[in-house]
Amino acid sequence: MRRRTRGAAVKIRLDKDVLAEAVQWAARSLPTRPSVPILAGLLMKAEDRTVVFSSFDYETSARITVPAEVSEPGVALISGRLLADISRSLPNKPVTLTAAGSSLELVCGSARFTLQLLPVNDYPELPQMPEASGTVPSEDFARAVSQVVVAAGRDELLPVFTGVRVEIEGDQVDLLATDRYRMALKELGWNPLSTQASAAALVPAKVLADAARSMTSGETVTLSISTASTGEGLIGLEGEGAGGSRQITTRLLDGEFPKVRHLMSVNPALTVRTNTADLLASVKRVGLVAERNTSLRMLIEEGAVTLEAATGDQAQASEAIEAVVETVGGGEQPITAAGFNPHYLSDALTALDTPYVHFAFTAPGKPCLVTGLTELDGEPATDYRHVIMLMRLPN
Repeated sequence: MRRRTRGAAVKIRLDKDVLAEAVQWAARSLPTRPSVPILAGLLMKAEDRTVVFSSFDYETSARITVPAEVSEPGVALISGRLLADISRSLPNKPVTLTAAGSSLELVCGSARFTLQLLPVNDYPELPQMPEASGTVPSEDFARAVSQVVVAAGRDELLPVFTGVRVEIEGDQVDLLATDRYRMALKELGWNPLSTQASAAALVPAKVLADAARSMTSGETVTLSISTASTGEGLIGLEGEGAGGSRQITTRLLDGEFPKVRHLMSVNPALTVRTNTADLLASVKRVGLVAERNTSLRMLIEEGAVTLEAATGDQAQASEAIEAVVETVGGGEQPITAAGFNPHYLSDALTALDTPYVHFAFTAPGKPCLVTGLTELDGEPATDYRHVIMLMRLPN
């Protein structure tokens, strides 16, 4: 019979802000309603001049390593959310954590807390990081992920749409997401450890977004992918965040990602170019009166687009924005109005990092391709493409 130990004696001292940042970051991965009570614990391992805080829910693991004065190295398991709440409220003084027997004592100035320890040997073993696949500039990666996850689904009953497909081919990483009503694709350069690198993985969008956003303090983020064909489907990300180095692993999503790349290449019949910030501000204003599940109408005229929305007879709004409207191939203008989900259009415009936006329309009711422009009369950027399914307009 295995003895339920509470862990070895541990004594560390560290900066209050370092503790608060580390514990809160690791505790974010803790399940709100753990299937097993032990998963509510935060693992603390002290050795040399560092302490590692870890969490795991059988799907996603998080580890953060921070500097500390270690008087007695060892391992302890504490209630993660309670420790996060306490660390956030402490005065701005050094913190001493002492674990012995069945309890942990936290002292910060005159503030003193005693917490019950959880049995360490009941805690599951954390997964190992897969072998590194390559590195990507941290700021570029965070920006790329944020541009793509806006198009990922939120419905957990359709898990394949809640992920971001990460495709690696040589020195390029492609990120792709869709919720069936919009799609986003970002192409990004990176530094593979092998020039023959090739892999594809479907990663939970929320985990990927949180990881990328929290690892921008260092120059690069290391990606490690282990596909199901080589073992358990797992992706690992490692980089520097505020206060210390961070590692996240998460299981890949099952299921086949829909084939939507062909929607990213269109032969437009009509294009519209305008200022991104001006259009975004107008969408937010006019969209205030858009009734739930009704469209934001974009009327397309020569030299301008007019946004219109309404909530029945209760409220109406409209606003015109200067634009360059061009019919491709000459002839009569094929589209005079398009219906957008106002939230989807706002998300797409927010994701752009260019001063101007380019809309490519093919036919009424068909998908619209949104890309960025650095100059109003320049060529559309191809590294980021966002497709929005248009809504049907009433006659």
